Amino acid sequence: MKTILVTGGTGRLGRPTVERLRAAGHTVRVLSRRTGSGLMTGDLSTGDGIAAAVDGVDLVVHLATGLGRRDVQQTRTLLKATPASTHVIYMSIVGVDEIPLSYYRYKLEAEQLVEAHPGHTILRATQFHSLLDKIFSLKLPALFAPAATLQPIAVEDIAARLTELVADPIPGRAADIGGPESVSIPDLARTWKAARNSRRPVVPLRIPGKIFRAYTAGSALVPGPPYGTITFADYLDGGVSRRAGRPSR
Repeated sequence: MKTILVTGGTGRLGRPTVERLRAAGHTVRVLSRRTGSGLMTGDLSTGDGIAAAVDGVDLVVHLATGLGRRDVQQTRTLLKATPASTHVIYMSIVGVDEIPLSYYRYKLEAEQLVEAHPGHTILRATQFHSLLDKIFSLKLPALFAPAATLQPIAVEDIAARLTELVADPIPGRAADIGGPESVSIPDLARTWKAARNSRRPVVPLRIPGKIFRAYTAGSALVPGPPYGTITFADYLDGGVSRRAGRPSR
């Protein structure tokens, strides 16, 4: 068993990841700017407490993410304090090198920093179910849905893969992971509408520009067999806890 520092351990992905790692028998430190039981106090923006947080750990799971340039700065701060002998697992997003979003550009730059660390694993995953839920919940007169296809994944499935990588780290870039279904955004909106009993109409859109073309070209999808087991409908009906276990393979 290993001693692990998880950044972003109180976040949406961090919570199930910490839970799985502890269930697997690992000793987990959760980095937080707050103080409290089970937390390791440190600030990735200022560097305060980071050296103490990484001291003596076997592995760092870097899930904390800032907006834009902040993501790069926080990753640089973490890596500067992390010994070369300590393996770092970095969570990224499928398509960061193909979809010209500014947020993705900074995510890719953070990946490149991690690649310079002697021991590292980069895992890319598709969009979270919860992100789509949040977008569709925006108070708009309609469910505006670009006519592209996504492969959303549950954070519980990503947490399962991260736990596998902690046990057996893959040097460099691990295989990308996505959810069990590739579904058009209008159909995802219809699924959300039915589950949430919304009366708003679904309005498919075609959007000009490089970003939309990248999505329609499949840059946000993962080819081959899916890793995830929890569909968007499962997530919406609250069935995640029943489906979160990995099947035998």
